[in-house]
Amino acid sequence: MALTAPRRDPRGLRPPRPVRPAAAPEFAPRPQSAEEAGEFEYATRCRILRKIADGGMGTVYLGEQLGGSGFAKTVALKFIKPERLQDPVALRMFTDEAKLVADLVHPNIVQVHNLAEFHGQYFIVMEHLHGKTLTEYLKHYRERRCLPDPGMAAFIVSRVCRGLDYAHTKRDRSGCPLGLVHRDVTPSNVMMDFRGAVKLTDFGIAKALTMNMPDETKTIMGKYPYMSPEQAAAAVTDARSDIYSLGLVLYELLTLTQVYTPKTRQELLEMIKKYRIRDPRKIVPAGLPDELVEILMTAVKREPAERYASAQEFGDALERHMYSKGYGPTNEKLARHLLEVWPEADRDKVE
Repeated sequence: MALTAPRRDPRGLRPPRPVRPAAAPEFAPRPQSAEEAGEFEYATRCRILRKIADGGMGTVYLGEQLGGSGFAKTVALKFIKPERLQDPVALRMFTDEAKLVADLVHPNIVQVHNLAEFHGQYFIVMEHLHGKTLTEYLKHYRERRCLPDPGMAAFIVSRVCRGLDYAHTKRDRSGCPLGLVHRDVTPSNVMMDFRGAVKLTDFGIAKALTMNMPDETKTIMGKYPYMSPEQAAAAVTDARSDIYSLGLVLYELLTLTQVYTPKTRQELLEMIKKYRIRDPRKIVPAGLPDELVEILMTAVKREPAERYASAQEFGDALERHMYSKGYGPTNEKLARHLLEVWPEADRDKVE
């Protein structure tokens, strides 16, 4: 939000120069000059440091949220891509994501701090994590042709269950259920930081009763390899759809095998119809606990009514498996494990 007083900020930031609306340049996420950077900082109370990620909807930068007396909080700044600004639906989805996630405050969900705008360019100010995605984690093991530890895989997924259950059961300020469904639970949307926290991110295509989203019976949204059968069939989804998607993620963590590899929705529908999900013990002959396999196969039942009724139920099953016989995985163990996988991360951390 732009400040109204044209005086110098206590932090020493330069006030914006008067700009004629017709002459305002189309903003590129990274300011191209010191003058533009100063104007951006003053107007948005944010500073861009460097690019850290690029996706279909937006680009993410490492940044700082600025305040008085030298206050600077490390954050991530997620900009919607300029070409997406021309699409009213994409722009609304981007802004709706920020509004929806603003009140989702949970240890296993990436926190959103603000939605801001500069010269018509929208961006979300969000929690920054010094860590890796599950996609990067899986890539590490595929390159080395070895499997992740099943106990650690169960722990990671159990924490995503916690975040999902919180989101699924969230109510608005009047006490009415939001009816939220993430619809994009994939390895790329699960973050692990080097302190051992696991967090679900990117609610860009999530649906809620309070949002004006495209009709999901007419518009298919999500990534084909991780869609539930009902999502692929353009049926109405609920929390059990996310459970199925997370089950596919767990399957991939245990076997390094993607259950579905379709290029089109029609291919996916045919695979779901004809293909019975293979018992992961046939891919990994030794090392997978029978109880963990049973939990997994319940999560990926074709019929929603046969799956876990809630993410909490899925997570509870995983936690009973992990802890019923004694001391199991923890955030601290995951932190040590990730530093074993990426030892260079300890010196590269941004606090």
